[in-house]
Amino acid sequence: MTKPISGFSKLSKEEKIDWIVNNYTHNPEQSKHVIEAYWNSDSQLQKLHDEFIENTISNLYMPLGIAPNFLIDEKLYAIPMAIEESSVVAAASKAAKFWLKKGGFKTTVLGTEKVGQVHFIFKGSYTSLSQFFDFVKPKLLLETESLTKSMSERGGGILNIELRDKTADLENYFQLHCTFDTQDAMGANFINSCLEQFATTLKSEALKYASFTEEERNIELIMSILSNYVPNCLVRAEVSCPIEELNISTEVSPKTFAEKMVRAIEIAKVEPYRAVTHNKGIMNGIDAVVLATGNDFRAVEAGVHAYASKNGRYSSLTHAEITNGIFKFWIEIPLALGTVGGLTKLHPLVKMNLEILRNPSAKELMRIMAVAGLAQNFAAVSSLVTTGIQKGHMKMHLMNILNQNGATEEEKAKIISIFKTQTVTHRGVLNALEDLRKQP
Repeated sequence: MTKPISGFSKLSKEEKIDWIVNNYTHNPEQSKHVIEAYWNSDSQLQKLHDEFIENTISNLYMPLGIAPNFLIDEKLYAIPMAIEESSVVAAASKAAKFWLKKGGFKTTVLGTEKVGQVHFIFKGSYTSLSQFFDFVKPKLLLETESLTKSMSERGGGILNIELRDKTADLENYFQLHCTFDTQDAMGANFINSCLEQFATTLKSEALKYASFTEEERNIELIMSILSNYVPNCLVRAEVSCPIEELNISTEVSPKTFAEKMVRAIEIAKVEPYRAVTHNKGIMNGIDAVVLATGNDFRAVEAGVHAYASKNGRYSSLTHAEITNGIFKFWIEIPLALGTVGGLTKLHPLVKMNLEILRNPSAKELMRIMAVAGLAQNFAAVSSLVTTGIQKGHMKMHLMNILNQNGATEEEKAKIISIFKTQTVTHRGVLNALEDLRKQP
């Protein structure tokens, strides 16, 4: 039986690998070979990757693709996408090409406000606390000036600090609700540093505030942390064209297609089971660009899905309508992103991907990612209301099936040729491969 280990972090990389393969794998020698096979041959580059996180033993590669032909606000982009799922890059590229000659995508950044909170317990009246807050607020700002100086010079900084009474939700619970503009940085470290200073000042000033009772002076600080829910860090992306230009499929008329698209979006608005998968498809496009640009996809996902529930029920992030013969399709989505700091200057591929995107500002990257999500959703829903999702997806998945079953390059070429005119199914591919291998 494997025993707990003490001091694992202090072991060398080789010692960590030996311990993990010997204690947790059936074939230590083969497992060690797999781990080392994914090391970068450039030792300096591998060392850089090793230092991104803790207890590193290897790299988990993810394909990096390019979706070209995105016309966004009159500029042409090729969008890098890091994702393991078949058909995502192809679908985004197809949608980009479809809208290219129809004016492309139009975007608007509706806000860039980010949020952080100081959570605390106060056993006293709200009136008393409110008077103290009015007194201490200038000091909160003053004592963070050393932290905000550089950000303020770039046009960002602290936007506001509010006292919020949350006692209806939790006894004696109050918070400082703070808003920030972090310009081209995602800003997590900046925000958290400011919040912790707010908490320190709040506590120290309360202890000597003459109007407080002894109990009121002892404010209990719980935590100070940014929020990944950023409903006012919002971007809108849209496409539109006359209905007659929606020649997306030979199987349905443009008018029928437009009506089915609107109806599909309406279903995703009212049916949470559909909305979750619908929005997952949007995030296929967005997360792929988030990863390719070194941003935090967990933070983006959490904020986006919270926003999808802002009206009390989980719902579609995209919208569609037909007005006066014009089909319009759009998304409004919160995206807290950075193009400086983090991995943007450390990871060579991330740095190159940002260069491919013309070294965008954080606002420009918001626009690009919103478009990637909208394009992905348009492609997915278009397939659903016409041919069905599996026809295109399984064609893209064909290579995975062949690789899983050890097909040679010659076998791949023959099977791909067979399925150019046939529907791809897992069993169908296996049968074709078996038949091929039986031939002399």
